[in-house]
Amino acid sequence: MDHLRRLIQTLQLKLTGKWIMLSAVVGCCAGLAAIAFQRLSHFVQDMTLVRLTGYVPPETAGEHGSDDALAPGMLLAVITVGGLVSGWLVSRFAPEAEGHGTDAVIDSYHNQRGRIRSRVPFVKALASAITIGTGGSAGREGPIAQIGAGISSWLGGWLDLSDRDRRIMLAAGMAAGIGAVFRAPLAAALFAGEILYRDPDIDSDVIVPSAMSSIVSYTVYSCSLPPATRFSPLFGDT
Repeated sequence: MDHLRRLIQTLQLKLTGKWIMLSAVVGCCAGLAAIAFQRLSHFVQDMTLVRLTGYVPPETAGEHGSDDALAPGMLLAVITVGGLVSGWLVSRFAPEAEGHGTDAVIDSYHNQRGRIRSRVPFVKALASAITIGTGGSAGREGPIAQIGAGISSWLGGWLDLSDRDRRIMLAAGMAAGIGAVFRAPLAAALFAGEILYRDPDIDSDVIVPSAMSSIVSYTVYSCSLPPATRFSPLFGDT
């Protein structure tokens, strides 16, 4: 990492080469973070919903859960405790990690010069994994967007990038996280460019870095999947 920082700061790379390198780093980090987040969510789900209540939530690609031994009372208790623990973690350690996730990223992009505290992606990952794993009403889009954006924001600060470059890194990290988890790298790049504004506009500066980082993260994430589902659409081949 020290070599990367010196290279970016001292060699004055051309714009294209600079963003190829930065996008690749963001993509690798976001892809690994997506793997960790997904496995943490499944671990919490297995330890709580499956073992304590007998409920296996339905999965994508034609996989369906089973509730033959469902214990409704225990299910309600698990969801309640999971929500309380998740809420406590967020309020105690990183209040900006509350809510959906993409709204905080948009606020950071426009109002915080692309800065997100380094603890936010870790708190968001743990709190969201607990919420999702215990059956809470939450999805993966917002959490992985904020996790990817938080990691890229930390990288931008560590590399001492300008505010403009850090904001581009933020968007690229958001795209990388979504592109990996949802296995849609190009759609994630467009998502990162258009979700930043209320009107139907696209920030052209973030499209290419977001596309590159998203493709890299998608590749990293897909390599962790079983061979039968590797590089396949999220909902299977239809």
